[in-house]
Amino acid sequence: MGEGLLAEYCRHRGISAIVKGLRSSSDFDYELPMATMNRQLSGVETVFLPAEAHYLHLSSTLIKEISLLGGDVSDFVPKSVLRRLLAGGSAAE
Repeated sequence: MGEGLLAEYCRHRGISAIVKGLRSSSDFDYELPMATMNRQLSGVETVFLPAEAHYLHLSSTLIKEISLLGGDVSDFVPKSVLRRLLAGGSAAE
């Protein structure tokens, strides 16, 4: 996992849409070109959902850093991700 293009992954598995959460306009500015390219490469659409206000300050980098330093991130990640973080692995693996 984590190798190759997301557009190709979606095409090979018949996935027609990607859902992405956005915290700010800078997230949108970063994600829009990728969404447009994914549509051109494979026809997959991207649906953007705004984050709830109490999650705007979070990022995967921040969550990983807090976890690495022994902080409790259980309120911010699914249980499967928390297990991976506590085991010392990357949640993206």
